[in-house]
Amino acid sequence: MILFTPLLIYADDGPKLGIPLSPEEVAMHDYVVMPDGDGLPKGSGNAMQGKDIYELRCLACHGIEGKKGLNDELNGGHGTVATSLTGKTVGSYWPYATTIFDYIRRAMPYQTPGIFSNDEIYALTAYLLFINNIIDENEQINSESLPIIIMPNQENFIWSYQPK
Repeated sequence: MILFTPLLIYADDGPKLGIPLSPEEVAMHDYVVMPDGDGLPKGSGNAMQGKDIYELRCLACHGIEGKKGLNDELNGGHGTVATSLTGKTVGSYWPYATTIFDYIRRAMPYQTPGIFSNDEIYALTAYLLFINNIIDENEQINSESLPIIIMPNQENFIWSYQPK
């Protein structure tokens, strides 16, 4: 014990990773989008708009129409969840369309997350829903229409937490 006692003076300093965020910087990332759409911002977009953004910012990692890219496939896999060939794509696995918006907003593009405007995120979300045959290409999505989209696998999830 005596051997390690001098090291205790460093214990309160932490690992000194990163830099402290200002309250303004914290506020920029302090958002949550719930499955029912609570937390969705203003804005709108459709698949035609989203296709252009996808081809510029997403295609290199996720492939043409969300298939055969370097990273996770975003399209296909319909009806595979209960099989050994499960394809966990947007259309085959994700239970809520609002989760697509939330994920893009927080994490994409991988190299520079947070660069998309709300309209661009709605458009990308619409494009992913369109290539998975969930909405029509001209359907406009926004904070009111996105939460009511029924995802193909939505009924196969069981809530472990029941909201009040």
